[in-house]
Amino acid sequence: MLYPEIFLNWRGFESSLLIVPLLQVIMFGVGTEMSLRDFLGVIQMPKGVIVGMICQFTIMPLLGFTLAKGFDFPSEIAAGLILVGSSPSGLASNVMSYLAKANLALSVTMTAVATAIAPVLTPFLMSMLGGEFVPVDFFGMMWSIVQIVIIPVSLGLAFNGFMKGKIKWLDQLMPGISMGGIILIIGVITANGRESLMEIGLLLILACFLHNALGYILGFFASKLAGLDQKSCKTIALEVGMQNSGLASGIALQMGKIATVGLAPAVFGPLMNFTGSLLASYWRKKSEENQ
Repeated sequence: MLYPEIFLNWRGFESSLLIVPLLQVIMFGVGTEMSLRDFLGVIQMPKGVIVGMICQFTIMPLLGFTLAKGFDFPSEIAAGLILVGSSPSGLASNVMSYLAKANLALSVTMTAVATAIAPVLTPFLMSMLGGEFVPVDFFGMMWSIVQIVIIPVSLGLAFNGFMKGKIKWLDQLMPGISMGGIILIIGVITANGRESLMEIGLLLILACFLHNALGYILGFFASKLAGLDQKSCKTIALEVGMQNSGLASGIALQMGKIATVGLAPAVFGPLMNFTGSLLASYWRKKSEENQ
């Protein structure tokens, strides 16, 4: 925000071109932490996964659309909010489920399944809900998700299956690379969208907070109504409220709208990690008190 030129251009090189490669590296790292067993969880706990997927791909997209309309954001800013809501959950929700002493196996399975079906559902939801704000290329967006998520995660899965533990320095290096990559991506998006943020920054933060918080609340009570146990309800709440904002940023870049559509993901990502940490800590404390 203060020195945007540092993040915009490095001796003629557009820094925004780093976003997709960095996301691919991060998604590869996600893949190395997954295995095919994560997908088999669908067989072991089908009700939880089905309820979770319905909540994931209805609550957040509709909330994004409602908030975009309610706040009357400019079209491309509004589309970014819907894009965040239409994205799958990410690895952060698994970490929060672990910290909250929720159903970690369900969390990992939900993330795996949501990631696998995102190439179809995310473009579909954006076409249905975001199409009135910006033109949506269904197949172009599908290919972007395959490039950013499916291919790197698949390579990470293969690495985990054949090489996990054999290259220890890489196993230790990946978390640091991922963290640095996320920080740089947020910096680049913030610098590119600085002017828009100066105009609507506080309102966008409020909208993202409501999107995130209502995702937790509605995800929890929807799964409660479906008859799931307390731990699974907590897990679905975290899975619904926490989105893969990095993927949304990559899609915004591929659309050529990183400075506008990319703003909501850049705000939502750090915010959800803050609120998710608070919620997970609260649930963990309550769980320990009840033991």
